[in-house]
Amino acid sequence: MLHPQVTAAAKLRRRPTAEQLAASAYDQLLAARTAMEESNEAETGPALPLPVVADLDADGVPCRLYATRADAPLFVYLHGGGWCYGSIETVDRFCRRVADRSGCAVLSVGYRLAPEHVHPAALDDAATVLGHVRKNGSELGVDPSRLAIGGDSAGGQLATVTARRQRDAATPLDFQALIYPALDPLTSAESYDELGEYGLDRASMKLAWETYVPDPRQRLTPDVAPLAVADLSGMPPTLIITAEYDALRDEGADYADALISAGVPVVHTRYMGVNHGFARKIATIDAARAVADQVAAALRAALTF
Repeated sequence: MLHPQVTAAAKLRRRPTAEQLAASAYDQLLAARTAMEESNEAETGPALPLPVVADLDADGVPCRLYATRADAPLFVYLHGGGWCYGSIETVDRFCRRVADRSGCAVLSVGYRLAPEHVHPAALDDAATVLGHVRKNGSELGVDPSRLAIGGDSAGGQLATVTARRQRDAATPLDFQALIYPALDPLTSAESYDELGEYGLDRASMKLAWETYVPDPRQRLTPDVAPLAVADLSGMPPTLIITAEYDALRDEGADYADALISAGVPVVHTRYMGVNHGFARKIATIDAARAVADQVAAALRAALTF
């Protein structure tokens, strides 16, 4: 059964008006971005104070650094939002909690969004940030020799593609944490048929993929579709979190199985009673706080060495 907290949290976001629904697809996207930002405070709650919360420029990519101590391992985080919306602000409370609970620094990435900037802009931004961190870690007060990456939804896709690219470049990351990652541009999983009524359906996900990767010839390439990668061996140890009432549930589970088959250490946790997008709603959904704490514990175990 869908948890009542999920239903209550959904009511905090302004629904589109009839005029907005009749507008162009781009105007509808702009309205969705605004609605997400407007509801953010109510969904995610007050900001947890930390010793370090600093906005910075990582070679042209805006980021926000969260830390509780100097020379901590670093977790680079990429927000969700279908590659089209979401921001550093929409995952701010989640990142604060992870930094506080893990003892790791967290660097949240404000990558470029589609349709203004299509693939591979967001992926390039993630690579730029990692390069900046490796070069300037000491100036940032972090230890770039202990480095993890993660993200939710579209951010999970960007994170694991980036991790695979880092593996291929012989600069492997130490860990990845993927929260209901979007991994299948074909939206072929049965969970779309079973769970499309719970906030994320096949039509909206197909639109997100098409907006992010307009060229259909690119959608099954390894830099877009992680499940299309022939060899996943050597990927970093992975935490994958899926949600019971999420259309992306099955592709996350399939990726966990594929990583395990390739010999990668994987923990896959399915949170029951919740839907897509729940993990950032720290103030309104108990399971969101549990996810942040699970990610923090996994980072602490993986990077504290």
